[in-house]
Amino acid sequence: MSPRGKVGSHVSGGEALFQRMFTRIGCEGRPPHFHVEFYAYSSLVITLRRRGDVYHVRFSDLLRRAPQAVLEGAAALLLARVFRRRPSRALVRPYLEYARSDRTRSRINHLRRRRVRPAAASPQGEHHDLVAIFDQLNGKYFSQKLERPHIAWSSRTWLRQFGCYDPGPNQIVLNRSMDRPVVPQFVVEYVLYHEMLHVKHPTRRSGCSLISHSPEFRAEEKRYEHFRAARKFLDRLAG
Repeated sequence: MSPRGKVGSHVSGGEALFQRMFTRIGCEGRPPHFHVEFYAYSSLVITLRRRGDVYHVRFSDLLRRAPQAVLEGAAALLLARVFRRRPSRALVRPYLEYARSDRTRSRINHLRRRRVRPAAASPQGEHHDLVAIFDQLNGKYFSQKLERPHIAWSSRTWLRQFGCYDPGPNQIVLNRSMDRPVVPQFVVEYVLYHEMLHVKHPTRRSGCSLISHSPEFRAEEKRYEHFRAARKFLDRLAG
């Protein structure tokens, strides 16, 4: 998702950087021309589009102050996807470590609070009131200590996801396909409870990986009294 009307800024030395990475990842032939700019995306995004003989690259402006090795790693990963090559781990490691660092994730969340608007949809559905369910769960499982984020039903039906928590705008959105009389309230409660746990247990780094569902998260998730029944119902709904 990128803000409309935003204009990018040229990356000094960007074309030479991409041409260099084109050769280093094993692409054959003369490197093409690249136009590289920083762009005000709402997350750590890198995109590439070909227009005629020129490849237009946009780095998220979160990388504006990143070290050269980080930009090189990002370029190598992007070109490897496009030209089906496998870059060395040493080449891409600086970017991956930068992207997964706590400092970068904190900057992403701060940026998203400014650039991403909370969902405009209402928490009051036709059959389930998410604010009332949140307050009930907050008292029963969190001792009323969890600050309520923005909550809403999705504006459209999602195909594969029942709920999500975005720490940037601090919002929980649930798939409106569950706002039906055939979906028991305990199922909606479980999905909302799961997302509330993401508020309590933020994604953290462990070594080179990011963990969204830690052992503590999974153990606490099973405290929900209808855990097994809700999971079984959702499995049938997804199938």
